[in-house]
Amino acid sequence: MKRTLITSALPYANGYIHLGHAAGAYLPADIYARFLRLSGEEVLYVCGSDEHGVAINISAEKEKVTPKEIIDKYHNANYEAFNKFAMTFDIYSRTSTDVHHRTAIEFFEDLLSKGHLAEKDEEQFYDKKAEMFLPDRYVEGICPNCGYDHARGDQCDQCGAYYNQLELKSPKSIISGETPIVKKTTHWYMKFGDFQQFLEKYIEGKSDSWKDNVLQQSRSWLKQGLADRAITRDLNWGVRLDRVHGIDKEKAKGKVLYVWFDAVLGYISMTKEWAEAQAKNNNGTSEDWKKWWQDSDTRYVAFIGKDNIVFHTLIFPAMLSAKGGYILPNNVPANEFLNLEGRKFSKSMNWSIDLRDFQKDFPDAQYTDSLRYTLAMNFPESRDSDFTWKDFLNRNNNELADIFGNFVNRVMQFVFKNFGQKVPTLSETSKSLVGDWNNLIDYLESSFDGNFDKAYNSIPEKQRQQFSNEELSLIFALWKGAKETTRLYNKFKFRDAITETMNIARAANKFFNDAEPWKAIKQDPEKAVRSLFICVQLVHSLSIYFAPVLPNSSKRIQMLFDFDVEVGNANGAKAGENYWLTAVYPSIEEGKKLQQPSIIFNKIEYSTIEPQIKKLGENNGAKADELIDFEYFQKIKLKTAVVTAAEKLKKSKKLLKLKVKIGDKEKQIIAGVAEHYEPEYLIGKVIVVVDNLQPAKLMGEESQGMMLAASTDDGKLCFVTPENSEIPDGAEVR
Repeated sequence: MKRTLITSALPYANGYIHLGHAAGAYLPADIYARFLRLSGEEVLYVCGSDEHGVAINISAEKEKVTPKEIIDKYHNANYEAFNKFAMTFDIYSRTSTDVHHRTAIEFFEDLLSKGHLAEKDEEQFYDKKAEMFLPDRYVEGICPNCGYDHARGDQCDQCGAYYNQLELKSPKSIISGETPIVKKTTHWYMKFGDFQQFLEKYIEGKSDSWKDNVLQQSRSWLKQGLADRAITRDLNWGVRLDRVHGIDKEKAKGKVLYVWFDAVLGYISMTKEWAEAQAKNNNGTSEDWKKWWQDSDTRYVAFIGKDNIVFHTLIFPAMLSAKGGYILPNNVPANEFLNLEGRKFSKSMNWSIDLRDFQKDFPDAQYTDSLRYTLAMNFPESRDSDFTWKDFLNRNNNELADIFGNFVNRVMQFVFKNFGQKVPTLSETSKSLVGDWNNLIDYLESSFDGNFDKAYNSIPEKQRQQFSNEELSLIFALWKGAKETTRLYNKFKFRDAITETMNIARAANKFFNDAEPWKAIKQDPEKAVRSLFICVQLVHSLSIYFAPVLPNSSKRIQMLFDFDVEVGNANGAKAGENYWLTAVYPSIEEGKKLQQPSIIFNKIEYSTIEPQIKKLGENNGAKADELIDFEYFQKIKLKTAVVTAAEKLKKSKKLLKLKVKIGDKEKQIIAGVAEHYEPEYLIGKVIVVVDNLQPAKLMGEESQGMMLAASTDDGKLCFVTPENSEIPDGAEVR
């Protein structure tokens, strides 16, 4: 591939970005973009605000302002927070621009002309006083299922039931308070079923490269079959249909594109906007957007959270395919969710940390890097993970300060103080060091077949003799770390990649300690010079390899050498030098003048984070660690199941392997009840299970759900079962 297009899910412009958002779709994309730029690749990173939809209207009505004021408030605040977070978007725009509206209408008109849209008449509530049709969130009434008297138009927050808004009892418009009438309206649906076979082939073609969670969710939707989906709604804020050619103007009146349809097109419209800006600066033409979206030499990677998977693996690809001539996502490395101190982020319960609030309390760039590092080391890459303030403190102190920062500070301070503020000059007997180092790396590169032990053991004796054992081990650790980090970044395994980078710093620290330059400078000056020269090279190498996650700190280190800073910043989407490849070679010249070094990472005291911990959950009227909101509970699917087979799991005293029937499907569940029930006793019993739990391996066996059981303080267990024995398997528990 010649180039890589990167997008992050567009944040919705009715709230502030919090740490969970940052860890889900934004920081991973920025780290990847910086890595590719440092590798010399041509990269365009696109993002911006999602600014349409009924939620924007409701927020505006609550605050008694216009939708434009709402989106301006949050767009500007989030853009500022992203900048302080060291994000490197090539463009951060918004979906309220005219170029976006024109792009969305172009797609609608094209799909309409090709017969991919179906026009349907349907009945909907209409507010005569407000003179508008009422989207679901604009209606309240009595739930037809449980009788809750503040149920929304399509879903009850009390019992979780879904229904057609016309089933709502005693409906009231939240706009005027009047009882709405039922009136016919027209909407347009995209016929996604037309793309079922195409999407099945597309998804299966990614089975070897995409994350399992992405594949499974996409396959699940395809298995159910793709149905027509409404892409318009009655609203006065959004991409208006009265600008569309080819439909009845009266039917289009008061209608906009559904936000889920137009938002993903923001990636394209923002790329167009970027190209126009580049053209104005004589850096290309306004048509350059096409090479990013319509050239097969471009690879497209879409970073999202798991709640956006199907929009980017099925819906957007279907839209692009229908339009024709567009590339599809090459990878969609969706993350799971980041929790906070063991709980789901919740603004209503004040169980959240907004990026801008963190920046207000920790304004120094060091803490930005510490936060980036802590989040990256806790990315929810395969399962939900957790951010805690204690982990933030420990990562900063024990890893960034004690390992990476400690190495840089000791080396640079010692050299600056003892060698006239310059890189030490090698003795005549060590003049070949740079050439020997280069030759060793070249040999490793040319002979490597994927086996690191074999690579190390195969180094010719003649080359080994050019180094001490400690030197050889360090240079090999640098080369191995760089190779592994590259491989892992390309597989979107960011936590492992950064761990490999820190392992280089660990090896460098050990080398410095073993060399004892504070002694050698008096007892063996030549050895001291040689070891410090090597350490200086490692300082620079680490400033490159840590740059994707620690750009501010890497910049400070590179400035000590008075170099042009190379930390993967946005560069106009141009290809550049491959610093990632060359960082394994020595590049700092003897005698080079150094700038005054200073501590890179200061330690954080517990007293600094204690107020942050206390702030969580304050003023919410209840202890946040005892309550979850209904939306969170609703995601847990509890079902009755009948046990059809049970056996003890070999090599385990606690686990039973159960086969359970849940309606028309069968699952295997590993349950820790072997010390409380004999397998035979459970066969035929109706139990309650968590039906939508991520599969997990236990003692080599896959568990596809969880059996619910009550436990006493002394450890006794009792499985949960319905009181009525006539309840069948597959019944929903709520």
